[in-house]
Amino acid sequence: FLLAVAVAGYFVRFVGGELGKALQIEFLFAALLLLGLAVFSGSFRSKLKVFVSKHFFSYRYDYREEWLRFTRTLSADSSPHGVQQHSIKALADLVESPAGALWLRQGDPSFRPAARWNMPAVNAVERADGPLGKFLERTGWVIDLTEHVSAPERYPGLTLPEWLVSLPGAWLVVPLPSHTGLVGFVVLVTARASIKVDWEVLDLLKTAGRQAASYLGQIQVTEALLEARKFDAFNRMSAFVVHDLKNLVAQLSLLLRNAERHRSNPEFQRDMLMTVGNVVERMNKLMLQLRTGATPVEKPRPVDLETVIREVCLAKSDQTVSIDMDLTSGISAMGHADQLEHVIGHLVQNALDATGGRGKVAVRLRRDGEAAVIEVTDNGVGMTPEFVRDRLFKPFQTTKTTGMGVGVYESSQYVTERGGRILVDSTANVGTRVRVVLPLGHDTAASTLEPKEAA
Repeated sequence: FLLAVAVAGYFVRFVGGELGKALQIEFLFAALLLLGLAVFSGSFRSKLKVFVSKHFFSYRYDYREEWLRFTRTLSADSSPHGVQQHSIKALADLVESPAGALWLRQGDPSFRPAARWNMPAVNAVERADGPLGKFLERTGWVIDLTEHVSAPERYPGLTLPEWLVSLPGAWLVVPLPSHTGLVGFVVLVTARASIKVDWEVLDLLKTAGRQAASYLGQIQVTEALLEARKFDAFNRMSAFVVHDLKNLVAQLSLLLRNAERHRSNPEFQRDMLMTVGNVVERMNKLMLQLRTGATPVEKPRPVDLETVIREVCLAKSDQTVSIDMDLTSGISAMGHADQLEHVIGHLVQNALDATGGRGKVAVRLRRDGEAAVIEVTDNGVGMTPEFVRDRLFKPFQTTKTTGMGVGVYESSQYVTERGGRILVDSTANVGTRVRVVLPLGHDTAASTLEPKEAA
């Protein structure tokens, strides 16, 4: 070193001209200062050693191969628990560690055990605002527990929790940072062979920890999205259930209003029992549908539309508005009797509500080629073309003050599933005509009609 400094000083003086001697003195002073730091400062020697190792020596790892192996291990299993376990294994393989455990933050201010690999279960919970969590989030350092025992001053502000100190074989704590904060950390067990934890090992583990954190963060976001979709589906189903219950309650309320006046009438008693039985059957089917999903349990079969329409109109006939029927016999459609009754009943009820007890409602059934056409017309308040075009067939959209806005959407979904369509012609303050077009009922599947709207 001194010989190199002497040669460099002579060269500086030779090329420096008039300032050569002054430059030589400054150079020699800097060289002596550097030598003094190297002799008396251990920290400076360590930093100098790392600098020289990084820039003047070959690397310990083949980073291309290590990274390919790391990503292959991470992507070996797409399940949430599989990704967690393979994250531990991928980090452990970098330093020949035989086991490890993963702690993750999962919706609360604590890191909880999420997965383990070749390691006994550890139930310790570490608070995110504790000394360990704060240190990892603030510095992003990999903690060498052996070094912390011998030289704790190298980790200023770090106090290890008791469970980590007493954990058998605990060696390295690898943080898993992301752009939103510390996702979690991995504790690795002592390597199978002696490995010197130098700057290269630490840099590799920190980089790999970031990559593992991105995988784990993506899994957490995906799980949250799936959970939100499940709740959304449940809420949507609940809205449909409440809508159906509202219709059943309306039938029972109408029955109760007439019971006092007609309770001695045998014919009314028979109708009452029939109505109550129908409501019980509908509620049982509704509960079965809730348990099995939105799709009806029974397979579709030919349904006599005339019978269904007459039953619906008979159930609504006690209301103040008369219902005119013009039904062609012998027309059936593939579907479910209760679902078709629900669709037709909803359209008829909407027509009755639109007239406000002062208009006319007509229901017609006819055949048009290979399709059955159910037509419900009224001379009520009607709807604007914009509402029909933009909002009528969307959920939770209604012109009623007490409506929920799911009946037309639910009816449209079912009719479309059966290969049909719903056409609507309406004029505000004039009236509405709704046509339900369904393929005729056959044993073989009918051709599917494209759904569309007519405003």
